[in-house]
Amino acid sequence: MMLSNPMKNILLVEDNPDDVELALHALKRNNILNPIDVARDGQAALDVLFGTGGDSHPEAPALILLDLKLPKVDGIDVLRRIKDDSRLKNVPVVVLTSSKEEKDIVESYNLGVNSYIRKPVDFEQFVETVRYIGYYWLLLNEAPVVPR
Repeated sequence: MMLSNPMKNILLVEDNPDDVELALHALKRNNILNPIDVARDGQAALDVLFGTGGDSHPEAPALILLDLKLPKVDGIDVLRRIKDDSRLKNVPVVVLTSSKEEKDIVESYNLGVNSYIRKPVDFEQFVETVRYIGYYWLLLNEAPVVPR
């Protein structure tokens, strides 16, 4: 069963190349067929989201998977910018991170994150976690139309 609407992109914000490959493999294995944009640091994520990389009015993604520990601009600052923007604030953001720091959890929710998930170490658990994320946020969840 396909778990997505392939018309809307997913933005994966992750700096660890191994975690990028793991996430892409897990998405594919779970038949999540949305196009996936990968930003390997916080500034690259902001460029994709706000069009500073070329497209002045980029389409908002269907889902943002956001690591917190990022170079250039950290994930908390990326989250703050997303939730402060009228065009992006309703886009679901799932923090998918290895951080176990309580302050990161609290600050993420204070900024309006939709979900905070610690990355499982085990591959099969990670695949299952991605399946649940995709199933809920891309298939079951009713999101408002995001203006371009």
